[in-house]
Amino acid sequence: MSSIITGEAVVLELRPASFGARALGLMLDVVAHVLLLLGLLFLLSFVAPDVDEAAGRAMVLSSVVLCLVVVPIAVETLSRGRSLGKLATGLRIVRDDGGSIRFRHAVIRGLIGFLEIYATFGGLAIAVALFNDKSKRLGDVVAGSYSLRQRVPAERKILPYAPPHLQAWVAIADIGRVPDGTARRASQFIQQASRMAPESRSRLAAALATELATQVAPPPPPGTTPEDYLHAVLCERRNRDLERLRRAEQRSTMVGARLNRLPFTR
Repeated sequence: MSSIITGEAVVLELRPASFGARALGLMLDVVAHVLLLLGLLFLLSFVAPDVDEAAGRAMVLSSVVLCLVVVPIAVETLSRGRSLGKLATGLRIVRDDGGSIRFRHAVIRGLIGFLEIYATFGGLAIAVALFNDKSKRLGDVVAGSYSLRQRVPAERKILPYAPPHLQAWVAIADIGRVPDGTARRASQFIQQASRMAPESRSRLAAALATELATQVAPPPPPGTTPEDYLHAVLCERRNRDLERLRRAEQRSTMVGARLNRLPFTR
């Protein structure tokens, strides 16, 4: 996974496509372009069967350029980095800064792509892609683009809950000093706990609970397990944040209603 920092100083986590996904998408695109070329040549053989040799070569060359260069450039430009193979594999071509590609990026990729994909039977593209961390082919290196995984499997969200025996305690606990970073790490632990080894799970839960205990008062009832403690604190923190937002929205609505009732004065 790579990250970029936007102009607003926001860090975006991006998932570059793997070499295998890019190879599969490229093969699908190549098959589609070759089938388009064969279909066009077959059509031309019926439309103009009696052309001379020079005209025939010109039509074949024009068909090759149209199907293997012009069409890929047009498709990527109009779809902002998509193609048939990329749609099937959930990929999109983007700029190095994460933005959508433009016509010039598609032109560079299309022209160099003919050389590295068709002229070298994919050998040059494979060689370049294997030696960079984002699986870029030569056209991407020159154009300043790479392939991004746009279709990411959705993970089941696990919401923290307050165990019944801790609800009375956590309702009066002071949790306002819990840092956002600590709460974020505890939330990530809850999401990943079911996939962790038992020893690692217990050790990390105990460490996070100990860290939270320095920011929460009073201490929980005796016998509280670290995971129950994490669930209770995060659940109450979420509920209080939601309640705070609800009250702020109500105040904003009331102020807006009062302003709308004020008489118009010059």
